[in-house]
Amino acid sequence: MIRTLNSASFAALFATVPKSTTCRTARIHSTYDVAVVGGGIVGLASARELILRHPTLSFILLEKEKNLAIHQSGHNSGVIHSGIYYTPGSLKARLCGKGATMAYEYLDKKGLPYKRCGKLIVAVEREEIPRLKALYERGQKNNVRDLTMIDAKGIREREPYCRGLMALDSPYTGIVDWRLVSLAYGKDFQEAGGTVVTEYEASDMAMVKESPAGNTDGMKYPIAIRDSKGTEVRCRYVLTCGGLYSDRLAQISGCSPDPRIVPFRGDYLVLKPEKHYLVRGNIYPVPDPRFPFLGVHFTPRMDGSVWLGPNAVLAFKREGYKLYDFDARDFGDALSFRGLQKLVMNNLVYGVGEMYRGVFIGAQVKILKKFIPELSLSDVLRGPAGVRAQALDRDGNLVDDFVFDVGVGDVGSRVLHVRNAPSPAATSSLAIAEMVADEVERRFSL
Repeated sequence: MIRTLNSASFAALFATVPKSTTCRTARIHSTYDVAVVGGGIVGLASARELILRHPTLSFILLEKEKNLAIHQSGHNSGVIHSGIYYTPGSLKARLCGKGATMAYEYLDKKGLPYKRCGKLIVAVEREEIPRLKALYERGQKNNVRDLTMIDAKGIREREPYCRGLMALDSPYTGIVDWRLVSLAYGKDFQEAGGTVVTEYEASDMAMVKESPAGNTDGMKYPIAIRDSKGTEVRCRYVLTCGGLYSDRLAQISGCSPDPRIVPFRGDYLVLKPEKHYLVRGNIYPVPDPRFPFLGVHFTPRMDGSVWLGPNAVLAFKREGYKLYDFDARDFGDALSFRGLQKLVMNNLVYGVGEMYRGVFIGAQVKILKKFIPELSLSDVLRGPAGVRAQALDRDGNLVDDFVFDVGVGDVGSRVLHVRNAPSPAATSSLAIAEMVADEVERRFSL
């Protein structure tokens, strides 16, 4: 576990800083060249990349929770993707391919545990075979390593209990604990001289008109990041990687509310331990282009468990991992957004089906049985859930690429927001970090 400072210990650390008679200066704790807001995998990887490139600059990372990487970075399937699905030549395709290679190299260098258990994308109906072949061609164009087409016999050799007509075999796909990887990024950042502060929820970003008390650098640190407790951090530049709150962080500095983040919860089932033998590696369906999400799949985990799912339903809270978690603001923002209204209307039958399968797990098991016929309702239990930060535009389209944004006026010239870092952001995190660092350097002339 990496060492962090909460806001109380952060204040104590700088208790020796001379205090001024003004309230504003009394709340000043320190100054930094760059502040990174958001302690998920993208924020940690980007902070790490920046400090390694610029070791003479001072960096601070601010995270609103008590611990790092506990939301999307700690609530995901744990897959190291190989880059099959994405449009050839697209940014997602390039970043995933490069990111997977970088991830494996990083894991080996750090001695972090992972398993290259592979993945089968299985066609169980004849009408899926043309889409599977097209997916194979896409994977070939994306230079996915060791990708092959196998027949029913090949499927049984790879997954003895799986049944299908044809499959894509991707042995380069692996599994890892992405939260453990995130914490390793954070440790690298701290060992390079960066400061990590938890329990600091950025609620305001603004230009200030005077220097901190005791500071002789004039207006070298003109941006103030304040939290709800009145604590203030001064810096020259800000990078935000807010995940589920990226749109609200952007609005703080005057950005447009769009694209909007709409939270979608994915509920998993777990295979009972005595049935783990049914699954060796990842087993995925052939994606259906009519629907916005991938569909349920079988995912082995680093702890030996096997997750089945997830579905995809609207979460009533941005960090709502339970069925009845509710936040009035989050729910109201989602329902009033025209983009979500259009998405729901365009996918009404699919959405109702997802909600039904979330409540009645037998319906989800019925789909899973297409791949492993021996699976039964008695073999599964309700498992964990994750919440995906899905960016939507006002026309109801899923924003499928990376979005950078800046604020307005003087603040905008010093703040860069990563408003969307779509899946597979974990697999691509080190490659994304290079891209983000390039953008920071370009905009701020570091």
